[in-house]
Amino acid sequence: QVQLVESGGGLVQPGGSLRLSCAASRNIFTINTMGWYRQPPGKQRELVAEITSRDSRSYADSVKGRFTISRDIAKNTVYLQMNSLKPEDSAVYYCYARTTLGYWGQGTQVTVSS
Repeated sequence: QVQLVESGGGLVQPGGSLRLSCAASRNIFTINTMGWYRQPPGKQRELVAEITSRDSRSYADSVKGRFTISRDIAKNTVYLQMNSLKPEDSAVYYCYARTTLGYWGQGTQVTVSS
């Protein structure tokens, strides 16, 4: 079982930056894949970025070149650095972890607005 606790959301102006953190309850090196989804108001949840236990990383086309996923194994934490934020990036961001089962964090709100 994996518990995930997210932090780092908030209100930011267009063009600004935020860093989301996702702390896992166990060694993330033992987790096959971790990553971030987001759900804008009235829309379906969509994949933003993910990182595997072998440090393979992938991104949604809409965030490539602006967002970076990384991890700190010693802290059992995955990060999402978000730069050049746009209003359309506004959403609830969810951390997830996949082993033989899937686990979700509680979500953190990101609002990009002037």
